[in-house]
Amino acid sequence: MNAPVITTTGVRRTYRGSGAPYEAVRGVDLSIGQGELFALLGTNGAGKTSLLEVVEGLAPASAGEVRVFGKDPYADRAAVRARTGIMLQEAGFPADVRAGEMVRMWAATLSRRSDEDVLAAVGLEHRAGVAVSSLSGGERRRLDLALALLGRPDVLFLDEPTTGLDPESRRDAWSIVRSRLAEGVTVVLTTHYLEEAEELSDRLAIMHEGRVVREGTVADIVAGEPARITFTLPADAPAPPPLLGSAERERGVAGTRYVVTTPQLQEDLFALLAWARDAGVVLGDLDARAASLEQAFLSIAADGAAALDPAA
Repeated sequence: MNAPVITTTGVRRTYRGSGAPYEAVRGVDLSIGQGELFALLGTNGAGKTSLLEVVEGLAPASAGEVRVFGKDPYADRAAVRARTGIMLQEAGFPADVRAGEMVRMWAATLSRRSDEDVLAAVGLEHRAGVAVSSLSGGERRRLDLALALLGRPDVLFLDEPTTGLDPESRRDAWSIVRSRLAEGVTVVLTTHYLEEAEELSDRLAIMHEGRVVREGTVADIVAGEPARITFTLPADAPAPPPLLGSAERERGVAGTRYVVTTPQLQEDLFALLAWARDAGVVLGDLDARAASLEQAFLSIAADGAAALDPAA
């Protein structure tokens, strides 16, 4: 990892109201290097946005320390803000302002100017004269991204950037993000699209109940998760051979469906295929896949739910 641009040490964020205080972020330590894309994942209510707002300088930490470019992003907001671009989940644009006018207005507030045509960069140059109220939901998200790109920021904070985009527009957004990474820009991304995190991130963290429960590369995150083999055998077929993994079976009209959960995908798949060949058995609907980020994410969510359930 390159020299850290963003660090958090023991960061906590507590909301206080008329009721009991609620701690949304509970002691988070992170270090994000220059030119790295760091994805922040978590279940709803895990604390992702609460943490991101502290790192962006939009809110102070209740405890702990945050540094962006070596400065406190809340106390030294003017210095930090000049070098960052922020794409919020919802920007709340004035309805009657045209897209091109919005870009010019936002550019006027920035101390760092850029001659880049950000509307062209996000594919909205043909919509510059259209009022924000007449833009589709996906076009508004692209306008959000355009404003975050203004001023050529050194750090981009992208909070659910591709929500509402069609698959082609999502891929276009990924291409834009990759181009910024190639220029050495640091990107912090929150997303509910796990394939987006797999596609883009250098490292990621998964939050649950205000804490980071796993952190590392995608390979690091899924390393502890088992692979899976599924197949169906005809009703008159012999039982499959013993495998290193554990097998569950379900009888149906077309035969018996097996789900094998295994830590040794290659060995079990080889043994199964060799047995099927020698026994003259056809493995119906055969599917074999390594552990995925989705599997790890669901495992974390299930573990958290079990911990909260007194009957579990």
